[in-house]
Amino acid sequence: MRRLLTLLAALALTTAAAGLPAQTLDELARTVREAASVEAQINREREARFQRERDNQRQLLAEAHDELAGENARSERLRGEYDSNERTLADLETTLAERMGSLGELFGVVRQAAGDVQAALDDSMVTAQASGRTDVLADLSQRRELPTVAELRQLWSAMVTEIAESGKVVRFTAPVERSSGEREEREVVRVGVFNAVSGGLFLDWDAARSDTHLVELPRQPAGRFARMAERLQQAAPGEVVPMSVDFTRGQILRAVVRSKTPVERVREDGGVVGYVIISIGAVGLLLSLWKFGSLSRTGRRIRLQVREGVAGGSNPLGRVLAVCSDNPDTDLETLELKLDEAILRETAPLETGLGFIKVLYVVAPLLGLLGTVVGMIATFQMITLFGTGDPRMMAGGISTALVTTVLGLVVAIPLTLLHSYLQARARALIQVLEEQAAGMIARRAEERQ
Repeated sequence: MRRLLTLLAALALTTAAAGLPAQTLDELARTVREAASVEAQINREREARFQRERDNQRQLLAEAHDELAGENARSERLRGEYDSNERTLADLETTLAERMGSLGELFGVVRQAAGDVQAALDDSMVTAQASGRTDVLADLSQRRELPTVAELRQLWSAMVTEIAESGKVVRFTAPVERSSGEREEREVVRVGVFNAVSGGLFLDWDAARSDTHLVELPRQPAGRFARMAERLQQAAPGEVVPMSVDFTRGQILRAVVRSKTPVERVREDGGVVGYVIISIGAVGLLLSLWKFGSLSRTGRRIRLQVREGVAGGSNPLGRVLAVCSDNPDTDLETLELKLDEAILRETAPLETGLGFIKVLYVVAPLLGLLGTVVGMIATFQMITLFGTGDPRMMAGGISTALVTTVLGLVVAIPLTLLHSYLQARARALIQVLEEQAAGMIARRAEERQ
């Protein structure tokens, strides 16, 4: 009964919500019947849709089961083929091992050793006097058949010969390519497998060349090493002479060729900022030398004035003493003021230029910092354009930053020391003037007492 009342109340609310209020019980009953009929129709349609979807899902599930069964059967078939291939491969490997015996391991070792020895000999200076010794090794490293005893002996002989030659200093004649591109036959002195010299010049070994492997270095090491090379080439057989050896087999010498001299670094990497810093350093140095000469001359005149004790106008101390001699009857306070004024007049010329030197040694590191910022901006531009894959693309900006920083410090540090020294000398001369003036006042006071 409660459910019926609830249903009737819901239908009534539904009818009222639809804008069809029931006027009588008959209308309410008719409305309820129509709503029940509509609801039943909707439920029947929904049930039919659910049944169609259920049948469709059953069909899909059946198809999935069939596909899974087919894949399982295929998997079993492939597993059987894999097992069969594994057994066949194992049988073939066993047959190959039985036929090769212990020679299979030897064959692999020989091929690897022949390839390693060939690479070492191609990159060795010994090849310059014994060309063609790697042809057999090249054939042996690519051989598909077992090597013969004669070929094994040739491999062994090549290894022993290389070891023996690495400890000898040998003279021989070989084609050498000069730095200008000309090729000529020259006497070459080989120091083991490390260095080769000719005509007092160090040679580089270029294995990539097909005709001339010995090439003069475009830039030679320092002069003391060149003199060692000359003495080595001029030494008599059995004579012991000092010689530097590049144990990296030419890598250090090639780095010497690629490295820049300080002048080239300043010219190529310093840029405009570097030239400005150098100009400031030159101006500061010239000004410091001029100021040093000026203070030296003034100091000599003041020392001569102190020894003579006679007032004169050719030096600051003489002019200060002249103030005292020109005012013999002036009271002590006035005389002291006049001497202070005279000392102040002489102080300015003594300190002339020191302030400008101070400005220069302050500006130099700031310009170095400016060059650092310019170099880093160039570096970041390269990173933006080309990324960070190749560090050489960023080397220019970094080099500019470092070179300008170094130039700024190289200019600032000496100028700072020179300014301090010159300022100390100027202060010492001014102190002499003050001491002499004070002594004159003291003597004048004693005379008047």
